[in-house]
Amino acid sequence: MKLDKFDKEILRVLQRDATVSMADLSQQVGLSHTPCWRRVKKLESQGIIQRKVTLLDNKKLNLGVSVFIYVTLKNHDGESLNDFELAVQDITNVVECHTTSGEKDYLLKVIVESIEEYEHLLKSKLTNLPSVDHLSSTFALKQVKNTTELPIKY
Repeated sequence: MKLDKFDKEILRVLQRDATVSMADLSQQVGLSHTPCWRRVKKLESQGIIQRKVTLLDNKKLNLGVSVFIYVTLKNHDGESLNDFELAVQDITNVVECHTTSGEKDYLLKVIVESIEEYEHLLKSKLTNLPSVDHLSSTFALKQVKNTTELPIKY
């Protein structure tokens, strides 16, 4: 999809603050209200803007432990991959799941309250995911950067 400078600026502004009023958005991007509103609606209908969310502070919610888990599956047929991907959707502590290249099949990001909670999650759910052969966990010590903003270029 072809995006012009106004579309890109709308996206940049909305990434920083999705609650910005249409009047403020149109002023910031240099368009009048109606054309700006039409562009936002078009970006939504094209699926470029997927949804608007509220970002939460995980530490203030006592969810300060981030764990990255490399997953290797026993089987790599389509059914095994689909079964794993469907099952991981049901684990609320898994906040990201990526397929990866190389020796490992998936990378999961898990958020929990404590190492003890992670151990329970590991034993009760993660090791029981379909076709799991091996899990390798790494605990994040400190978050250096965390952003949801995509690097949209002019």
